[in-house]
Amino acid sequence: MSTEASPNAKGQAVQSHGAEAAAPEKMSREAVTIISTLLVATFVVILNETIMNVALQRLMVDLRVDPPTVQWLSTGFMLTMAVVIPTTGFILQSLSTRAVFMLAMGLFAGGTALAAVAPGFEVLLLARIVQAGGTAIMLPLLMTTILTLVPLARRGAVMGNVSIAISVAPAMGPTVSGLILEHFTWRFMFVFVLPVALAALAIGAKYLTNVGEAEKARLDSLSVLLTVPAFGGLVYGLSQIGGGHGGQAGPGAAAIAALAIGVAALAVFVLRQVRLQKSAAPLLDLRAFNFRMFTVSVLLMIVAMMALFGGVILLPLYLQEVRGLGSLETGLALLPGGLAMGLLGPVIGRAFDKVGPLPLTVSGSILMVLTLWQFSMLDAGTAVWWIITLHVGLSFGLALLFTPAFTTGLNPLPPHLYSHGSAIMSTTQQVAGAAGTALLVSIFAVVSAASGLVAGMSAAFLTATVIAFAAVVLSAMMRKTEGAAAGHGGH
Repeated sequence: MSTEASPNAKGQAVQSHGAEAAAPEKMSREAVTIISTLLVATFVVILNETIMNVALQRLMVDLRVDPPTVQWLSTGFMLTMAVVIPTTGFILQSLSTRAVFMLAMGLFAGGTALAAVAPGFEVLLLARIVQAGGTAIMLPLLMTTILTLVPLARRGAVMGNVSIAISVAPAMGPTVSGLILEHFTWRFMFVFVLPVALAALAIGAKYLTNVGEAEKARLDSLSVLLTVPAFGGLVYGLSQIGGGHGGQAGPGAAAIAALAIGVAALAVFVLRQVRLQKSAAPLLDLRAFNFRMFTVSVLLMIVAMMALFGGVILLPLYLQEVRGLGSLETGLALLPGGLAMGLLGPVIGRAFDKVGPLPLTVSGSILMVLTLWQFSMLDAGTAVWWIITLHVGLSFGLALLFTPAFTTGLNPLPPHLYSHGSAIMSTTQQVAGAAGTALLVSIFAVVSAASGLVAGMSAAFLTATVIAFAAVVLSAMMRKTEGAAAGHGGH
């Protein structure tokens, strides 16, 4: 199946094409170096995404800002990600791999350095926005490079390693920041990340070679402008609902207005992309949705991300507000689940290469439903060891979903849709995460106000359980996908 390799890829990165046909299990040393470098860089930038959550309380005191203001350090990051990710399909096609990597890690390292020395809130917010610009580009770059370099027979195993970055990193964020805040000031959250970011940048500058050919594509300015109200409006509206804790009519009205603008702008954006497909290169090529398994996989990822983010947000709330655990203890309680998900990723990836997606995704979705249902039964006296066990179970279930969904969804795409398929998956993850957080935190806030924290937590997890049933249905539709290049001939 080595015909899956990109027909317009060049250089040593794809010189092993003929060798792959004879030995599909082999990857060139250069391909391993490129993917390893991108994997480390992606882990660092995604770790940074959740490192701030535990620190917001400390930052309110040190920077003398109120809760709605400090929340912008997370909201601003999410908004930037939501706006930049849809443009990454175009960026990855227009610039060389090396140029994209240097841009992404340059932005991330620059933003991290600025955050470490930020004199006040405004500069720290700017630094987070710069960091988010780099973060948004890294995951689509990693996935597109894997699709181009890795032979079909080994894709599951390599995508399993990607799950380390997208699952362990967010899970470790609260633990790492809890440990740092226990002994240092908040600035050290960035001081410790900076050397790793600079090392990844230096290694990439030395060893990274270009994968594929940059194409002269025309940038559609109107599409770029539409991404701001479309994806920005959606994520902002959802994050305001999620962060509002059942607030007054003012924030509610603003959130609803943002959502309405987001939905309207998204409709215009989609119509624009469909029209551009006929005449010019769209900013985000939606023809990826013509592939049934891509569509099913994206929907499965949306449900899984809603469950993951719900767990990431709700469990710390439960452990801190109901059980009275500190930030470090909370981080440590959630760490085993995150580590389990990451360590299982490569194992599940290899299993995927052997048995295909169906047994894995069905098992994972059923496990996700069962653990979320058990979470809805937590009370003020539930043993912490049982909560940790359930979290590990949920993480195992999600691990069984993520790698098969990524790989099954992206495998059938022809090479010219690799970057767009990766960008679509990353965009929907961001919006799904925001939607899951908004829905579950709002339910938690409303029910808690009326019936107490335990009742609120139970209602939120029960809602997550109902949503997770959709994953069982979608998982049953998953089928093994073959490479597309043989059938499509590239372009």
